[in-house]
Amino acid sequence: MDATALWQRYQDWLYYHEELGLYLDISRIRFDGAFLKSVKPKFEKAFRDMEALENGAIANPDENRMVGHYWLRDPDSAPDRQLKEEIVSTIEKVETFAAKVHRGEIKPPLAPKFTDLLSIGIGGSALGPQFVADALAPLDAPLNIHFIDNTDPDGIDRTLDKLRDRLSSTLVLTISKSGGTPEPRNGLAEVKSAFEAQNLNFSRQAVATTQIGSKLYEQAIAEGWLETFPMDDWVGGRTSEMSAVGLLPAALQGIQIREMLAGAKIMDIATRKPDIKKNPAALLALAWYAAGDGRGEKDMVVLPYKDRLLLLSRYLQQLVMESLGKEKDLDGNIVNQGIAVYGNKGSTDQHAYVQQLREGVPNFFATFIEVLRDRDRPSPELQPGVTAGDYLSGFLQGTRQALYDNGRGSITVTISAVAPRDVGALVALYERAVGLYGFLVNVNAYHQPGVEAGKKAAASVLELQQRCLQALETESGGISIPDLAAKISASDEVETIYKILRHLEANDRGVRLEGDFGRPETLTVILK
Repeated sequence: MDATALWQRYQDWLYYHEELGLYLDISRIRFDGAFLKSVKPKFEKAFRDMEALENGAIANPDENRMVGHYWLRDPDSAPDRQLKEEIVSTIEKVETFAAKVHRGEIKPPLAPKFTDLLSIGIGGSALGPQFVADALAPLDAPLNIHFIDNTDPDGIDRTLDKLRDRLSSTLVLTISKSGGTPEPRNGLAEVKSAFEAQNLNFSRQAVATTQIGSKLYEQAIAEGWLETFPMDDWVGGRTSEMSAVGLLPAALQGIQIREMLAGAKIMDIATRKPDIKKNPAALLALAWYAAGDGRGEKDMVVLPYKDRLLLLSRYLQQLVMESLGKEKDLDGNIVNQGIAVYGNKGSTDQHAYVQQLREGVPNFFATFIEVLRDRDRPSPELQPGVTAGDYLSGFLQGTRQALYDNGRGSITVTISAVAPRDVGALVALYERAVGLYGFLVNVNAYHQPGVEAGKKAAASVLELQQRCLQALETESGGISIPDLAAKISASDEVETIYKILRHLEANDRGVRLEGDFGRPETLTVILK
């Protein structure tokens, strides 16, 4: 395509939202008029399905629940008055609590004010707040945030070691819808233990975001925690950033949550339009569909050219992959759908894997995230007429062109600045694009049976560990791993048993293995 035709295509497929100052360019994704005509009926249905979703249709049949994260930034759109009032009251409660913490009206027993916030969560309860904190938290934030987002003991230790001298002024926020998810449950137990080791009253420094009536809710009430915030069943973890899950930690850091909500609401209005070219989320979904032939045949490489947006690729990884990665479609057919997402920041990435992107396997499409405003202060010229921001912009434009010249497609999303309204709009844009794409490929974007299967499998491993330890109590002379497996009627799980025992021995958990470690079947298991 010559330069004139390419310039015309750019103008044809450039979307601009004046109020948000947001641009979306899908001109470097290759598709033609015939393709557009073929997918138009799919989009017409997707628009209708999305409208039904927002009106309260049951979108998650596995849990018989609605999906209403759109109502969070526009309570007037909620399907009934009670939901509207709950949303409004939660936002007000978050703001009131944060203000009292900032003023020192809510404070820890042994310090005049809280200095730090420790957030315990997993998945969407961690990724959204982490992304927003990295993007928007001011340098003089009233509380510095830290995260425990895994059940890795060493990771927990590293976080707690950073807070050791300030644990007495740390506010602990535990986020878990059910209260039974292992990772936040374990993190909470570890943190409580750390408080006990310093003779601190954990309950007077603890808050929870959870579903009313959950195990965590009941624990918080029984132990007299400072406060609880609601986590509704119609908000999924990966779409919960505009709920108390994301708003509370943001408000505590001094981030303008009303501006985030406003940006998301404005984007929601734009993405409700049943016209592909006037709907930025539809344009994104169209580009994804064209790039991967509606089968996710190409990965999405997210390249934000801004340090503050480093964690955007991790956030989008869950949002896109957990939503769209499905074995079966809505009709029960095996389809194995999904789009793999990975990324890093520009221009750092140009010194990492852009070499392969341009010349290696063409199994991806790129998404460039561009921020027009370089910084909040004047930029010095590094050479006549050129600043560091000019270099960054040049690297983005150059990489985009280099990829296209070699047959690699890309999307460019441009925002004015990394500010609360812009970040809220970005979150809403991708939430809607994922929903529309899910309807295009006929999968349920709002359940996660694969995640639940993984949780059940993990629980079965822990149950198997208990059976092994109980059986070893009667084996004073030692036993081989295959014989131990047979003893507990688990011969088909001998490999798992070996790995359980190896882990127990490595952590001095009362088990010793003797023999040839290169031949696990010859090892003798001895209970110490």
